[in-house]
Amino acid sequence: MIAQGLDEAKLIVDQCFKSALAINILSDEKRKQIVEAIGESLLANKQKIVEANEKDLALLPDTDPKKDRLLLNEKRIEDMAKSAREIAAMDDPSQKVLERTLENGLKLEKHMVPIGVVGVIYESRPNVTVDIALLTLRSGNAAVLKGGKEAWESNRCLVGLIKKVLKDHQVDEATVSLLGIDRSHTQYLLSARGLVDVIIPRGSDELIQYVRENSSVPVIETGAGVCHTYVEASADVAMASKLIINAKTQRPAVCNAMDTMILDAKIAEGLLSQVADGLKAYDVQIFADDRSYDILSSLKYPFLDRAQESDFGKEFLSFACSVKVIDGFEEALEHIRKYSSKHSETIVTENSELAEIFLRK
Repeated sequence: MIAQGLDEAKLIVDQCFKSALAINILSDEKRKQIVEAIGESLLANKQKIVEANEKDLALLPDTDPKKDRLLLNEKRIEDMAKSAREIAAMDDPSQKVLERTLENGLKLEKHMVPIGVVGVIYESRPNVTVDIALLTLRSGNAAVLKGGKEAWESNRCLVGLIKKVLKDHQVDEATVSLLGIDRSHTQYLLSARGLVDVIIPRGSDELIQYVRENSSVPVIETGAGVCHTYVEASADVAMASKLIINAKTQRPAVCNAMDTMILDAKIAEGLLSQVADGLKAYDVQIFADDRSYDILSSLKYPFLDRAQESDFGKEFLSFACSVKVIDGFEEALEHIRKYSSKHSETIVTENSELAEIFLRK
């Protein structure tokens, strides 16, 4: 069932809750078969998935960086099917037992068990729909999914295929359920303590913060991606230029795209003169500190603003980034410590000792 009205959303969550016990106790072999069958269904229905996805894509302008996150082509569908095979091959997590014997001879055992109902709130990536379904089913959990409105047709198609597989294997279709796009459905999911065991937000820092502040259900946070590329004074400037252009423009809307470039003052002018044309080709908006602003102004970079404090520590998810010029390695580390979300950080250097220190710190 796919929820539309709020009353139906309540019904969906209730039905998913009731389905959880059955999937919790389903045999490992049966869960493995279901996950494998989902992968096969994805391959058999590639055209159907692509057509649904095209309806979503048509609503976004070509220049919107979310379009890449939203896209489902044959290659990405094949990758999802490959993930299904890999997840099916994993050891049953519910069979893991940690045990120890106390000095008095008492034997203690700790068994891993399914969580129950996992609620996942996410944005414009429909592949997350499949990822969550595969992982929850393999681990013996039920899932209530709340995807973004941008991916509604894609998510509806994917969940429909998953439900058919569940039905074919005599498993309650409510085990994987999709809520509607109305914001009230999100609010209800966050309030469903006692029916939903945990909420996992996947997406921007704003989404994660909203869930954290408004959920009465326990939350497992996934980090937003505020990612820095630090070019140290000894770096090969030509190589660093290529890395920066790729890190910002290849897939700007993913969580590990570069948000801030940190440049040593000794190489900042030379590097920015090489980077500017590559970023300009993608209309990348640069929010520059005072020193980098002066350099980029002299280069007549067209998409330039002075950075505000809020532009550092920001996940842009678009063709935009900030620039900070620093004096030395320690200042770079201090800036990253202050603004990092601890997702993905990069150093470009020819100094192996500094590279090792960077990795450790």
